[in-house]
This record gives sequence, C-alpha cells and structure tokens, in this order.
Amino acid sequence: MNPIRRALMAAAIAVFPLSQALAQDAYPSRPILLVNPYAVGGPADLLGRALAKELGDALGQPVIVENKAGGGASIGAAFVAKAAPDGYTLLIGTAAAHTVTPAATKVPYDGIADFEFVGMVANVPNILTVHPSVPAKNLKELIALAKAQPGKLSYASAGMGSSPHIGGEMFKHAAGVRLVHVPYRGAAPAATDLVAGSVDVGMLNISAVLPFIKADRMRALAYGGSKRSADLPDVPTFAEAGVPGLETGSWYSLAVPARTPAAVVDKLTKALQKVQSQPEFKKLLTAQNAEVMPQMKAQATEYIRADGKRLAELVKVTGMKLQD
Repeated sequence: MNPIRRALMAAAIAVFPLSQALAQDAYPSRPILLVNPYAVGGPADLLGRALAKELGDALGQPVIVENKAGGGASIGAAFVAKAAPDGYTLLIGTAAAHTVTPAATKVPYDGIADFEFVGMVANVPNILTVHPSVPAKNLKELIALAKAQPGKLSYASAGMGSSPHIGGEMFKHAAGVRLVHVPYRGAAPAATDLVAGSVDVGMLNISAVLPFIKADRMRALAYGGSKRSADLPDVPTFAEAGVPGLETGSWYSLAVPARTPAAVVDKLTKALQKVQSQPEFKKLLTAQNAEVMPQMKAQATEYIRADGKRLAELVKVTGMKLQD
C-alpha cells in the first residue's frame, strides 16, 4: 500500500468514531417509533400513547405509536429486537414480551439479551370481575359457584402469558377452582366480550374495565393491588376477600434493541425520567390506578430478570400452562 493511500485510510479510521459521536449527539433527528405489542384501546395502548406524547416533548421529535398485537406480545417484541439499534424503534414491554412468552414457546428473540432497557415505566393492578348474569355477589360466592360447576365458568385475559393470565392462574390455584381460560389479543377485546356475556369472568387491568364497572356492566369482586383502589373503595383486595397473598398487576417497561449506543440509551433514560415527573403523565397514571416504577437501565434489567425467576417458580408450584 502506497504512503498516500495508507494516510487516507488512517484519517478515515480516526474520523469514524468522531462521526459516530456526532450522530449520537444529534439524536434524535427524526421521528421515533414506539411499538405496542397489544391491541388498540387497551391499558398498554393508553399508557403507550401518553408516554409517546410526553417522550416526544422531552426529546423534541414526534414519537409515533404502532400496535403490533399477537403471539403473546412476541410479534411486537420480535419486531423491535430485529430493528436497527439506533434509538428510533422503541418497545413498551411487559412480562409477556420479555419473560413469559420466550419461556413458554419458541420465539425469534431473547426476551432480555436482545434488548437494552431504558427503564421501567409503571405498574397497573389487575382486577377480577364477572358479568352481571353470574350469580356471585362477592369472591366467596364465585369460588363456591366455580367449585360446584368445575370447568363450566370461563375467564378472559389479555392473552397467553400476559399478567392478567398469570393472575388468573394464580387465583385458580389459590382458590382451588377450575376456570376455562379464554385468551384475547389485548385487554380491550377481552373487556368487550366480557360486557357482552361471551365470557363469565375477567382478570384484566383495572384501567381496561373501570368504566364498565362504574356503569354496572361488570361486577368487581377483588382487586389485585396491595390496598384498595381509590376509584373503587368498596371493592376488597384479594386478601380482604379471602385469598391471602395474592397480588397481581402488569408492569410496563421501555426498551430498545440490544447494541443501541449507550449515549442514545442515556438520552432516552433522561427523557423517561422527565416524563415520569410531568403532572400530565402523573395524572394519567392516577386515572389508570397505576404507580410509577423508578428502576432505570441496569436496575430495570435486574427487575425483569427477577420477575422471570418468580414466574418460573410459580409455574413449577402451580403447574400453570403458559401456552395452549
């Protein structure tokens, strides 16, 4: 190689890291896609759209939500895992996307290794409801009814491996009852069928069913939080209703593809922390009975790993099925 060519190559190599750094400093320079792996209208969708608006304001670029439902949240998660690691494709993740579905079935991604976690976003408790035609006024009566008619009653969840599904299976095990699981592609279609009477029981995020409960189109029997909901003060927690130790809810995280530059992840983390402090976002979380989760980056990764471990132990103890 002649001296001139060697010098040009050396100059190019020296400039490349600088160009990378400049590109990262300029992030974001165009609109960002936020993938929601659930159906339109459900709790993840409501949270995702509010998050997108506030993130867009914090980052100075539009954040556009795209719903890619199905496959126990694996369709949307796989799309993000395979996207370019440049910070322009985000995932609003759940236990189903990152731990449950990858553990239960073959998916084209690793639920943890194929992502960089920006941080946790919020947790939304689940609530057990019944269609008004079900002759059970409280949880004790529902358990008695289910034991008298094993396998006759059905319950709706937001999908195989979703937090509501896991909560439903935990309830079945703790109460010693048999209910037929009917998975949906999200909480919104599940709630629609529950209101229509196509299923008897629902285990769903409270935000998905609260309007129907207040309109007397569903009857709430037990709340999955550690304390009663301020919106439904007359509805007992599972412990108060006679099933001690049962708390169930859906956590939501924000993630990008693995190998996304650290500088980009840092910018997203700072933006997420800013979003969580915004009065409008806090107001939305309150309306959904949700709580802010403060874990960011490595702490979020550890939280999700620990949640996966807890799930594995639950599967072993209860014998629950995470897929059909």
